[in-house]
Amino acid sequence: MAQETNSLHVFRVLHRIHRQLTDLEERLARGPRLIRIREQALTQAKARLAQLQEEARRLQIAVDEKQLLLKTTEENIRKRRGQLMQAKDTREYQLLLEQIQADEVANSTRTDEILEDFDRLDRYKVEIEEAKALVAKAAEELEAVKKQVAVEEPQLKAEILRVQKEREEAVKELSYEWREIYERTVRVKGEDALAPVETDHCTGCHQLVPINKINEMLRGEPTTCRACGRLLYLPENYTIKRKVSS
Repeated sequence: MAQETNSLHVFRVLHRIHRQLTDLEERLARGPRLIRIREQALTQAKARLAQLQEEARRLQIAVDEKQLLLKTTEENIRKRRGQLMQAKDTREYQLLLEQIQADEVANSTRTDEILEDFDRLDRYKVEIEEAKALVAKAAEELEAVKKQVAVEEPQLKAEILRVQKEREEAVKELSYEWREIYERTVRVKGEDALAPVETDHCTGCHQLVPINKINEMLRGEPTTCRACGRLLYLPENYTIKRKVSS
C-alpha cells in the first residue's frame, strides 16, 4: 500500500512535470512562429514597396510619352500655322485650320492629363517613402525577434532537458504495474495523459467520476477515466463530495 500511495504522489508530480513541459515546448515553438510572422510582414512590406515603385515607374513612362507627344503635336501646330500662309485655296486653308484646332484640343486635354499624372507621381513619392519606412520597421522587428529567440532558445532547450530528466527520475519511483499503465497512456494521450479529480469530476473531460473509481484510487489502485482515458489521481487532502456506500 505504501508503494501504491507513493505512486499516487508521483502521479501528482508527473502531472506537474507534464504541464511544465507543455509550457516550455510551447514557448520554444513560439519563437520560430514569431520569426515566420515577422518574415511574412517584411515580405509583404517589400512587396507593397515594389508594387508602388513599379506603378510609379509605369506612370513616369506614360508621362514621358505624353510629354513627347505634346511636344510633337506643338511642333506640328507651328508647322501648320506656317502652312496656312502658303495655302493654295480656301479648302486647303480650312483643312489646315481644322487640323490645328484638333491638335490644340488634343494638347489641351493631354496637358490636363499630364498635370494630373504629376500629382499622382507626387502622391506615389509620399507612399513610397512611407512604404520604405514600413520595410525598415519590419526588418528591425524581425531582427529583434531573431535576437530574442537566439537568446531564449538555448535556455528553453536546457530547461526542457532538465525537466525531462526530472520526469525520468519520477517514473522510476512508480511500481512496475503503475509504470506500465502510465507509459501506455502517455503513448496514446501524450502530455495530456493525466488528470486530477476535482469535485468528483475528471478535470480533463469534466465527466463525473463514479464512486467505485474514486474508491479504487483511495485504495491506491491505478484508475483511468472511462470517458477520456486519462490516468486519474486524487489531489492531496481530497474530500469526496458524495456519500460513499459502505
